[in-house]
Amino acid sequence: MSKLGFIGLGIMGAPMAAHLIKAGHTLYLHTRRQVPAELLTGGATACASAREVAEQADIIFMMLPDTPDVDKVLFGDQGLASGLAKGKTVVDMSSISPMETKVFAQKINALGADYLDAPVSGGEVGAKAASLTIMVGGPDAVFERVKPLFELMGKNITLVGGNGDGQTCKVANQIIVALNIAAVGEALLFASKAGADPAKVRQALMGGFASSRILEVHGERMIKRTFAPGFRIGLHQKDLSLALSGARALGVALPQTAGAAQLMQVCAANGMQDLDHSALVRALELMAAHEVAKA
Repeated sequence: MSKLGFIGLGIMGAPMAAHLIKAGHTLYLHTRRQVPAELLTGGATACASAREVAEQADIIFMMLPDTPDVDKVLFGDQGLASGLAKGKTVVDMSSISPMETKVFAQKINALGADYLDAPVSGGEVGAKAASLTIMVGGPDAVFERVKPLFELMGKNITLVGGNGDGQTCKVANQIIVALNIAAVGEALLFASKAGADPAKVRQALMGGFASSRILEVHGERMIKRTFAPGFRIGLHQKDLSLALSGARALGVALPQTAGAAQLMQVCAANGMQDLDHSALVRALELMAAHEVAKA
């Protein structure tokens, strides 16, 4: 069994760490808040700093909200970098800037340690079910060494390319997800406003070419008004900002992505940034002065 570290124990990180503990690995944990009691009961050890995690563990996973958070955990006071030794591995499973990821990897490599960026898709449901999609960037040999641990947390695990390519893939994923949420929201709003039962419309669409995971899961949330966060609007805004800033740097136009980002901004401006991203439909409803009817 391996000595592992896990930093960031929020909605996603806590169940991911739990799967590693259940498999019998020794875990050293650090988070901004208190380490969940159930992880400590399972045999994990709480650490006072990221540096302490790095000193104790051979492979350290991070699951953090944004690029500055990863930067701070890696290179801030009592950060991971100050406790790393040659031969250790850092795995960032956060969703952050692809360009900054390449810089982080170079700095960690300079210390003699390995680095993988491995952002995930699947939300809280996927984290709890160990069915996450994991998009990995980094060297082949490092990926193969860490892959058995990824398999404890996810099902669809792909080495996309070098460092930064995992994050680029995640940004692409978030573009697709956002546009699908907007499309489902518009369709159900249109159906409801026209007088049709949106629940029955969704049921009919699930059997046709319009069927999708977004229509299945988030379409139901829109109808039942269950917007407790699996993945918060505020975090998806961050991901779309990465997409749009990257597009500017590449000279690429992403007009539909920009539109979805504005819909999320409408939600945030109305105090809904902590709702699930399926609540993007609320922006459309505000403009239509009509709510998708409950089932």
